Amino acid sequence: MTTAWSMGPGTLEVPLSLFAKNRERLALKLKRGQIVVLQGGDSINHYDTDVEYVFRQESYFTWVCGVREPGCYFALDVSTNKAHLFVPRLPEEYEVWMGKLLTCEQFKQIYGVDEVHYVDELQDVLKHLNPEVLLTLSGPNTDSGLTAKEAVFEGIDEFQVDNETLFPIIAELRVIKTPEEIEVMRYVCKISSDAHKQVMLHAKPGLMEYQCESVFLDHCYRIGGCRHVSYTCICGSGDNAAILHYGHAAAPNCKIIQDGDICLFDMGGNYAGYAADITCSFPANGKFTERQKLIYEAVLAARDAVFREAKPGVKWTDMHLTANRAMLESLKKGNLLKGDVEEMILHGINGVLQPHGLGHLLGLDVHDVGGYLPHCPQRLGGPLARLRTARVLQASMILTVEPGCYFIPKLLDKALNNPEQARFFNWDVVNQFRGFGGVRIEDDVLITESGMEDLTSVPRTVAEIEAFMANGANFK
Repeated sequence: MTTAWSMGPGTLEVPLSLFAKNRERLALKLKRGQIVVLQGGDSINHYDTDVEYVFRQESYFTWVCGVREPGCYFALDVSTNKAHLFVPRLPEEYEVWMGKLLTCEQFKQIYGVDEVHYVDELQDVLKHLNPEVLLTLSGPNTDSGLTAKEAVFEGIDEFQVDNETLFPIIAELRVIKTPEEIEVMRYVCKISSDAHKQVMLHAKPGLMEYQCESVFLDHCYRIGGCRHVSYTCICGSGDNAAILHYGHAAAPNCKIIQDGDICLFDMGGNYAGYAADITCSFPANGKFTERQKLIYEAVLAARDAVFREAKPGVKWTDMHLTANRAMLESLKKGNLLKGDVEEMILHGINGVLQPHGLGHLLGLDVHDVGGYLPHCPQRLGGPLARLRTARVLQASMILTVEPGCYFIPKLLDKALNNPEQARFFNWDVVNQFRGFGGVRIEDDVLITESGMEDLTSVPRTVAEIEAFMANGANFK
């Protein structure tokens, strides 16, 4: 029987025990007589064409069994702890166009499950197992506002179905990573870190932003086996670095990088469904100007303040404010701001310069689930409203730490016209930064029993970045 999965030589072997352990953890939270039924993702066509999007499995389905094919179902019998996979019954001509048809026994060997059946047998198999209740998945994703896809199949109305019990349990289990999951996260963060470093060596004025993106994509896939990235790459240079979700279809990383630009590149690979999310900010020409250094070091001070204090028992909301205070203090020393830092926070100056939260949970989704489950602290108002979680940190959580400072015209203009906010800015200095863009520093961190571990490995100080880029395209 297969014991692990990988993308080939040199890539990480992901043990099938990772998924078996997740099933064991789930079963321990449930009761005899219950059967969990999950529906995997389906292939999706480009509109009305016969061209399909590259398939990516639904995350909860990945968590429970690691199956990579579309059109599948999965059932976990809590009474016996047996795992049942249901695969599509494909026509014989599949072999002509798509490759060899696998038997149920072969699927069983590949994924290490107890039983494999065809999807059209789902109703009969479940009847034979005679559950007291089927547990299906339905609940809100607090980042997207969308609802998890609940399993549906012909004949489900013949069973007692509970769609409320499962969601908070499985989402909470996904928040706390197992040692096996942590190793996959280490790998994808290492590959993504190395890809960012390749970009820093390649970048120089005169290139298109997307040419730097392509270097990242190449390294993640060619070296790391990451067929997917975890989100649309953000490759903003100059004033584009102040666009928080740049890189979308209307702004597809399509500016020419100029001498004197700051580059803000936010990109993360994806391996076995697990996501990295790393941002590097650096000067396009390899040398920081005094203005770039001032903003960069203010953001780095925010990151370092969190690194010193993050540990189990600490509130994430406190970490956000800790980062804000450190950055505002640095900007005050740099003469961009004036007045008392606590008053600045009271009046939302932190939200003018950093309109997003400190970071988010990370795992099978880049904005991973579990941020605002019913038993957790709920979303706060004011400057903390945009945080993706308000939880207390626990060991084996993985989160991003991503403070930033941006000069966003609309937010600056709004602050200028608000007397309660305008008084904290030295506008003659701040106005010199219009068009600057922004800086974000984003690391992926593991909360340990006594503190935290940075899974990201890229140059971070001004000196480290300049020394590293001295070996790159600008100096050859």
